[in-house]
Amino acid sequence: MTILRTNAQVQMMENENKREVSDYLKDALVSKATVIEPGTGESLSVMGSTMTFKLTTASTNNQLGLYEITLAPQVTGAKLHYHRFMDETFVVIQGTLTIQLLDGEEELAKGSIIHIPRFTPHGFYNGTDEEVKALMLFNPPQHREDFFRGMGAVLTEEPVDASKFVQLYHKYDSHPIDESEAANVLQKQTL
Repeated sequence: MTILRTNAQVQMMENENKREVSDYLKDALVSKATVIEPGTGESLSVMGSTMTFKLTTASTNNQLGLYEITLAPQVTGAKLHYHRFMDETFVVIQGTLTIQLLDGEEELAKGSIIHIPRFTPHGFYNGTDEEVKALMLFNPPQHREDFFRGMGAVLTEEPVDASKFVQLYHKYDSHPIDESEAANVLQKQTL
């Protein structure tokens, strides 16, 4: 922790963090585009799901995370949960993805998009006999790829330690809710 006690220290800190600006009326343009070719990116496979990292916390300076998920037939991606500090968006690119919400389920066909703002309980699964592929976008990602790596480690332990699972969820801004809690929230919304 840095404690600034004098104006001189404040000025020194500002000077260290100051970016070079030659003209305050013109933008400093850069060439930092990123192209991700098909079939590239780190991939993890766990319990019928494959996650491929396309844009990560590091590659976007924590602005967004883009991950391609493939769900085998009849596989659950995540049970009902919510995020406090990130929004989540799904873009279905193959098959039909089912999104569970407090007030029901939505079946999303190829080309469908759903945006799930923070504090919105949701889950998702493949309830079909066909493979499902979707792009998942987290904004901001907050090291979501470490969450997926952790899931791979926790869910492949024998036996699975439920306390580690919950600890991992909470560390990476996923907060599971049970069916009775969901029913209570829904009931309060309809009053």
